[in-house]
Amino acid sequence: MSIYDTLNPQQLEAVKHNKGPLLILAGAGSGKTRVLTHRIAYLIDELDVNPWNILAITFTNKAAKEMRERVDNIVGYGSENIWVSTFHSTCVRILRRYIDCLGYDKNFTIYDTDDQKTLIRDVCKYLNIDTKTYKERSLLSAISAAKNELITPERYERESQGDLTKSKYASVYKEYQKRLKQNNALDFDDLIFKTVELFENHTDALEYYQKRFKYIMVDEYQDTNTVQFKLISTLASRRNEDGIIENNLCVVGDDDQSIYKFRGANIYNILNFEKQFPSTKVIKLEQNYRSTSTILDAANEVIHNNLGRKDKRLWTDNGEGEPLSFTQFDTEYEEANEIVSDMYNLILNDGHDYNEFAILYRTNAQSRIFEEKLILRNIPYKIVGGTNFYQRKEIKDILAYLKTIDNGLDDIAVKRIINIPRRGIGLTTIDRVTDYAIWNGMSFYEALKHAESIPGLGRGTSKISPFVSLIEVLKSKMANPAYSLEDLINEVLEATGYLSELEAEDTEEAQGRIENINELINKVVSYEKTTEEEPSLSGFLEEVALVADIDNLEDSNNVVVLMTLHSAKGLEFPYVYLCGMEEGIFPSYMCINSDDPTDIEEERRLCYVGITRAMKRLYLSAARQRMVRGETQFNRPSRFIGEIPRYLLSQSSSSGNRYSAGGNSSSQFGGSPAKTPYYGSGSTQKGGTWTPQENTQSDGKDVFANNPFITKGFGGSSKLGPTTFDKIKPSPAVIDYGVGDTVKHIKFGVGIVSEMVKQGDDYVVSVDFDTLGTKKMKASFAKLQKL
Repeated sequence: MSIYDTLNPQQLEAVKHNKGPLLILAGAGSGKTRVLTHRIAYLIDELDVNPWNILAITFTNKAAKEMRERVDNIVGYGSENIWVSTFHSTCVRILRRYIDCLGYDKNFTIYDTDDQKTLIRDVCKYLNIDTKTYKERSLLSAISAAKNELITPERYERESQGDLTKSKYASVYKEYQKRLKQNNALDFDDLIFKTVELFENHTDALEYYQKRFKYIMVDEYQDTNTVQFKLISTLASRRNEDGIIENNLCVVGDDDQSIYKFRGANIYNILNFEKQFPSTKVIKLEQNYRSTSTILDAANEVIHNNLGRKDKRLWTDNGEGEPLSFTQFDTEYEEANEIVSDMYNLILNDGHDYNEFAILYRTNAQSRIFEEKLILRNIPYKIVGGTNFYQRKEIKDILAYLKTIDNGLDDIAVKRIINIPRRGIGLTTIDRVTDYAIWNGMSFYEALKHAESIPGLGRGTSKISPFVSLIEVLKSKMANPAYSLEDLINEVLEATGYLSELEAEDTEEAQGRIENINELINKVVSYEKTTEEEPSLSGFLEEVALVADIDNLEDSNNVVVLMTLHSAKGLEFPYVYLCGMEEGIFPSYMCINSDDPTDIEEERRLCYVGITRAMKRLYLSAARQRMVRGETQFNRPSRFIGEIPRYLLSQSSSSGNRYSAGGNSSSQFGGSPAKTPYYGSGSTQKGGTWTPQENTQSDGKDVFANNPFITKGFGGSSKLGPTTFDKIKPSPAVIDYGVGDTVKHIKFGVGIVSEMVKQGDDYVVSVDFDTLGTKKMKASFAKLQKL
């Protein structure tokens, strides 16, 4: 039996496609990783493609590891020559070979978020910029957005002329980038940005990798941004012996799961793929192997309300399964208590493992109450999105020593540990060394080596000298091939007295830090044993710098998982609790009040992702009142609940009034059959009341249709005000343009109307914008101006 006999017809078609661009629209749980790994095997086994000529790119180390293991199992001999890695890891490998062409040393440091914040503070101090007016987070966000759009500091500066605020941002961006280069460091955005810069300015490097990677595959393509698209399209545009561009590029993704707009992801990379590569073959994977048909039907109905998507519908042979459960609680405390109690009963009575359960929410702040309830029930749990192991103080300190030994140009690392442990080196001394370094165009560490020449240091010189001597001794030892990284980290701990100081504290916190340091040593030993390349200090630092928090979620850990919906993408659990399903929470107030209708569409995609994480059962819940930023808010159930047909839902209320479409569970999430739907409990706040919704069928115009919990006369102290919900459906737009007319959108710029479709008393308008491609929007929202 062939390994390809297990594939369904669409999967097999995708595996066998071997010439020209290929777009695989892979719905949730449709076996996309299976398709990619079998496609790699097919290229090697059936078409005699050299494994060395294949590149497979994923977004997380966890996904890359899974794909690597599957490829190794299927391909066997030669699979080690296939590049299977993340975008960032791929670019690091390229830059380690060629970054000297851009004026950097090859042992560059990769800055994490904390390093970036430290550097931006130094830059603002140097430029006398008030960080109360110009927030550090906003500055870093603007710089990141610029790099993701391939905007250099020089271009940013040109485009900001005449705008005082943007000019400030431009000056910070320019100095920030200058300091990075002086420190021989790159931030995460630079890893891709600089690789594109390398390919644009050094054709020998580009041609080398174009000749090497004859077949390129990209997973989760819907999450790519502009700079990632540029990288991939440039690499894939190789010419064959006849001078014809082959574009053997296979991208796999699902536009319905594009949820990272806030990180710069551009959904139009996948929506407009056929326009970028006209000869594209499109294959849809719609058979789901994860969930029940009830869960998939709910997901299909919700996502169908989005306009900006490619048409597809998930289906499965897994059977109908149980109805989804929706419960409306009085408060968020009752919601958390009942969810944890329900979970506890299932574990205790039915013998389920903890790791079969996940609690998903829209924002990190929602986790606190669930943590409290889980602790009371003695249920082990893990929060994904908490403090990353490599962000802990003791780990950052030890890594800073290793970075200083590896790359003395890294000022951030040197300044972090110059007084750890305490050496009596004050801020005045550090400032004078910094000024000397800037004045003489050298690194901070190089200035420390010339401490005796720096005026005004006085006794500070004698305190600096032992630190410099320690680093120089450890550097010299690294030149000995017999000296391992384990030897190095142990000597750092011993020579600095870092470990002995923690032992002397003799506290529970100190013991926890010691355990973390021991775990770091375990990581060093593991790295030296398992790395595919020659172990090196630079290689180790690179590996830990590229670890994301989601990569630390081990399948073997028997714990309940708590995470945001953004963190949950790519995962699956038999039992999922999706909580906080309320207007203002999910979707958020920001999206509800946004002038951009695509913001709500992204929230709906996020809901679709949450629903499709569930394999067997999905529990949905909302609270009538919730404390947000110290204020009590009264929220309606989410519009997304209203978009799920009633026959798929078993609905109930914590007040005892229930509506059910089936199910016989005795828990709050089950519900029992009732003749009439539940409309609300009559809760009031400053005169506001819940009132029944008219029991009529919707004509499609009301976004809250089919939801028996949603009311029209609700008032109270909601941030949106008592009548905002009635205004969600805007007045019919006055149309003074037609197909072929040039129009202007307040955010998207200038474009040409390509299609107009009548929808009720409104129009769905398609506009081909100059820079963003085609966008669909309702005329009433778009407010297009004819030019």
